[in-house]
Amino acid sequence: MDIGADRRDRRDQAAAARVVPFQQFFATAAVPCPYVPGREERKLIVELAGSAAPEFYDELSRAGFRRSHRFAYRPACRSCAACVPVRIAVEHFAHTRSTRRVRNLNGVLAGRLLTPRASVEQFELFFAYQRSRHCDSDMAAMSYADYRGMVEDSAARTAIVEIREPGGALVAVSLIDRLDDGISAVYSFYDPAHHRRSLGTWCILWLVEECRRAGLAHVYLGYWIAESPKMAYKARFPALERLSDGRWVPFVQG
Repeated sequence: MDIGADRRDRRDQAAAARVVPFQQFFATAAVPCPYVPGREERKLIVELAGSAAPEFYDELSRAGFRRSHRFAYRPACRSCAACVPVRIAVEHFAHTRSTRRVRNLNGVLAGRLLTPRASVEQFELFFAYQRSRHCDSDMAAMSYADYRGMVEDSAARTAIVEIREPGGALVAVSLIDRLDDGISAVYSFYDPAHHRRSLGTWCILWLVEECRRAGLAHVYLGYWIAESPKMAYKARFPALERLSDGRWVPFVQG
């Protein structure tokens, strides 16, 4: 991995180090941004390792970091702040007409929270989803071994949610991390044959209800990007908050 070391990198590393001391943060080299054409993406990353990794990641999540395998990351792009960390404040969540419609469409579905173990059934659904929705992405070329690594290679409190029809058919899956103040939605996918049911939205609504059952305060949704149509759905959730200047504040789309 190429590592940058300019002045902004040092500022980012110093700021991140204040979250949890004695951890080494690195900045990646710039690569083409997958969300905004014509821009470059750089990330600040840190390894999640050891018995304290789950608690470390709790703090990092509140600071706007996400997880991939055994690393936490956040954008550290020059001259760009398009990626905005967002989360749902569960206590203030109230259904809108749109989310109520999705709830009513999928009320017969049953979700189960499971240990993070990959299965061929999950991978077949994942492959169908990628082929239908993201056929030109790197994830569309993932093998079963790659998928298994995505699910199982974690130092956080990771779990997987399987959502099934009354007859048992698997229609949606969410990979999540359990935090001390909520749930982080890592990645969700669903049966593309059911696209009219808005199963991606349903996965998030299920996590909101799971947080309510567990007495947790937030569902972390990752980054919202105004210029990316792929991220537009996040702005439609009620009780959304954004991280701004180190504080979580009500989301207002400018």
